[in-house]
Formats: sequence, structure tokens, C-alpha cells
Amino acid sequence: MNKKYVFSVQSIDESRRLDTFLAQNNIFNSRSQVQNLIKNEQVLVNGKKEKGAFKLKTDDEIIVYMNDECSVIIEPEDIPLDIVYEDEEMLVVNKPKEMLTHPTEKETTGTLVNALLYKYGYEGLSDINGVMRPGIVHRLDRNTSGLLMVVKTNKAHEFIAEQIKTKQAKRQYLAIVKGNFEDETGIIDLPIGRHKTKPEKMAIIEDGKPSITQYKVIESFKGYSFIELTLQTGRTHQIRVHMSHIGHPIVNDSLYNKTPFKVKTTEQVLQAYKLQFTSPVKNDIIKLEIDLDRDIEKVLKFLRSNLK
Repeated sequence: MNKKYVFSVQSIDESRRLDTFLAQNNIFNSRSQVQNLIKNEQVLVNGKKEKGAFKLKTDDEIIVYMNDECSVIIEPEDIPLDIVYEDEEMLVVNKPKEMLTHPTEKETTGTLVNALLYKYGYEGLSDINGVMRPGIVHRLDRNTSGLLMVVKTNKAHEFIAEQIKTKQAKRQYLAIVKGNFEDETGIIDLPIGRHKTKPEKMAIIEDGKPSITQYKVIESFKGYSFIELTLQTGRTHQIRVHMSHIGHPIVNDSLYNKTPFKVKTTEQVLQAYKLQFTSPVKNDIIKLEIDLDRDIEKVLKFLRSNLK
């Protein structure tokens, strides 16, 4: 359920910036939250999307749509966290498969956020993304395991979000996909948006958001490839949609690849295995890499034994 807030601009606020106008209202937690709402196209001025720097005029109508998060209670849960890196401002966890990054209206337990709240509490996590997503600056799909950054302060949130936006933060994945490639490396630059008839899926659509994925073949088998992927953008299901669209769907991805593999896994064989970013504390470059998860190891073992 969404809440709708309507504001009418008075003469005293003539020429004020849109984000400044909204940030002065105590409905919102911070200016950063306001900027996030604008970025996510949840703010309209006279029925149109505008940037935060937009200068308001008297009698402009501003509508803000916000998720009704207050009606959902997120309880802290004592769930072990695999913390790969931590400093005063942020941490990086190795998220397991079968775990949502943050709660939804339908699922409010067993998520990474529940575990984070048990260890840090709301006061120890950034609140820019609201009470449903404290500390969350980017996400991984439920059944994609691997490295995920969590921020403790709003300052760190803005610092890391800017690195993601400007591609300074480097996020790399491993996947096993169907088929073989003519070129060992390539770039997929295709816009992604919500599927027109299946809301649970994303798709390549003409008016979608710009989405760029780089790939590199690590190892080839008969009919399958083990690849490394680097995100230039971070859209929902981006890797899964891009690979499926070019005819190389990820093994055991039941949403985008209807042909099950001979080896059973916990859904898609995809892992966020390498991460590079600049620390918000010392401003030094942090490079992290984790071992292959069990699903990738299991499928690789089968392919190397049977399909070389």
C-alpha cells in the first residue's frame, strides 16, 4: 500500500529547489531520503518528473508517493552474518542463497535486514532507504549469493551510492550459462524494464533503463560456459535478463531459463564473488574476493567430468 502526499507551493517558496522544499518537511527522514524518492520517480511536480534542483513556482503541485512501511514491523532476528569486511562506517557481508536482502510486505522474516537489525539496530544503520531497507545501498536477488555492501551511516550511504552510480565501485559475478560464445569477451548494452505482462519478471524493452553488462569466458564446455560478469549498471535481474536475451540463460534460473540442468542447485548458478570500492573511512581502495559457492563448485565438477 502506498501513501500519497500532496503539497502546494506558496509564494514564500518561489524559486526554492524541489529537494530543499521537501527536506524541510518533517514527513521525511533526511534530504538524502528525499533525493532517493526523486531518483526513484516517486515525486511529481504538476504531473511530471523533475530533478532535485528543479526551481519551484507559486501554486506548483507536488505529489510524493511513499511506501506505507510503518504498518509493517521488522523484527530483529539472531541470524548469523558472514562478515567479510567491516569498519566504522560500513560492512560487506557474504549473503547466502535463499535469503532476501530486505523484507517485503509479504515476507518480513529471515532476511538480511532482520539479521542486521539484531546486530546493529536501526540506530546503527543508514536510514536513507527507509525502515524496510536500513543499511541497504544495493541488493542481490534471493538466490544470488555473494558480496553485498551495507552502510551504517547516511554519510557512508551517499559515499558508496555515488561510487556505484559513477562506476567507481566494481562488482563482479561468476555464472554458468547455457551455450558457447564466439567471442571470449563482450558487452551487452540493452535497456531493462518491467515485463509488460509478467510483473515478476524484467525484460529488454525500448523505454527501459540503460543497462550494461560486460562478460568474459573463463572456461568452455560442450554446450555450456563458465563466465565472469562485470556490472556497469545495477538493474533488477540485470545479469539474468541480459544473458537470457542473448541466448545464454544462467543454469537453473527457473524464471528466465525453463530447461533444468542435470545437476540440482538452489536456483540460478550465479555468485557476486569480487568487489572493489573506496572506503568511506580512510579513502583507501578495498578489494575483496570470496571462494566459489557450493552450487558453482558442484556444476563445474559435473561439467569438467562429463562435458569437456
